[in-house]
Amino acid sequence: MKKIFTLLFSLSLTFFLCQKVELKEITDSSQVFKGEIAGIPITMQLNYTGIVDCSQYQHFVDGWYYYNKHQKKIPLSGIYDYGKLYLYNFGSKQKQSFKILQDKITSPQLIEKTDSIAQTLKPKESFDFTNEDLHTDITGNFHLKNKTYAVKLFTIDNTIYRFNNYLILPDNKKINTYDFIDRYGGNELISYKSDNAGNRVLLYFEHTSNFNACGMCGASEGEKGYRILYFTKDWNYKNYEEFLTESCLQNIYDTTETKSKDRKILKYKIGKTTTSPAYTLTVDLNNVSVIKTK
Repeated sequence: MKKIFTLLFSLSLTFFLCQKVELKEITDSSQVFKGEIAGIPITMQLNYTGIVDCSQYQHFVDGWYYYNKHQKKIPLSGIYDYGKLYLYNFGSKQKQSFKILQDKITSPQLIEKTDSIAQTLKPKESFDFTNEDLHTDITGNFHLKNKTYAVKLFTIDNTIYRFNNYLILPDNKKINTYDFIDRYGGNELISYKSDNAGNRVLLYFEHTSNFNACGMCGASEGEKGYRILYFTKDWNYKNYEEFLTESCLQNIYDTTETKSKDRKILKYKIGKTTTSPAYTLTVDLNNVSVIKTK
């Protein structure tokens, strides 16, 4: 009997340990893309090298590309502009020309003139990716010796700088909040729970309101609140709910917080705003629940 009990305890402990959930924050400042020029396979790596003016997603890039058959790296430098990419190879003057390009492009208005400015530096080769269809592979043009060829990157997202928040789940599963919530990151794992309804994960988040520091709420303290992520019993993602406690975008300020004696239940009183009446959020850390009441 003792051996059976020990075995059952061991199996239960193993199951419990397998149910562990973790959150890992990884910020990418470099991406590798696969693609093709006129049907010829290529590989491209681009690195974030600093914003132009105010926006996180208007920035300089440098890197390289090569034809997969030869794998000889050809330098590239240019601009990432909210999904649009302008890339140039300046031959033996790559570094000098890129420095001139950086010195000349200092505002959103000048970003719009990127190609005309770059052409004064006489690039040997250039790429432009300007399609804005978010549901298809990135397409554009490759220019070489007065000829233009179709180019494609095998991705629907060419963002270089990414705030990844990976949730490491049981059964060797992993999801990234970047892919299904937003690009801001800033999530913190608070607790998780399994019951007959499935699995739930409670996250607290704080992040900037606007990636453009010169735009609306760009200089604010940002967005704060909780998210509950819902999963099936075998940890397949279903959906999530979000509950704001502070927000520049939603005009939520001066929130008051109270805690239970054991600090496992938090209450937030949110005042009336121009778009919603006052309400209270009750956050149960153990039960992984958030209840909104008037």
